[in-house]
Amino acid sequence: MMRIGEFVLPRADNDAEDASLVIYFFGGTGGSVQANLDRWLGQLTQPDGRRTKDVAKMSSRLINGLSVTSFDATGTYVAEVTPGSPERFNKPGFRMRAAVVQTPDGPYFIKVVGPTRTVTRWDRDFETFLQTVRYTK
Repeated sequence: MMRIGEFVLPRADNDAEDASLVIYFFGGTGGSVQANLDRWLGQLTQPDGRRTKDVAKMSSRLINGLSVTSFDATGTYVAEVTPGSPERFNKPGFRMRAAVVQTPDGPYFIKVVGPTRTVTRWDRDFETFLQTVRYTK
């Protein structure tokens, strides 16, 4: 119920799998922007042992009057296979782009994850998508 939209982003040439774009809304909850950034940072490890926080690109901006905080990093994707599961992915060469859109009803969380080449293929479309966020009641 927390996933309000899920999309497959077809893979780039030579990538083994597609990427995914998922939009989450937790009914006005879901933790602070920083708590979510920290969780996402923990879902990627770096091959050289550095902290993902030290290599990630983060930014905040206003889009159509809404505060949007974005995150972008590459590494080995090690998120839980399902929430609360001890089993984790081990997918090197992955990239995650994510955004928290703050609305009067609470934050929306948008996350793209997949092979680096595939996520990069969808960069412009992801940016265009973010530019369309609006709050209507």
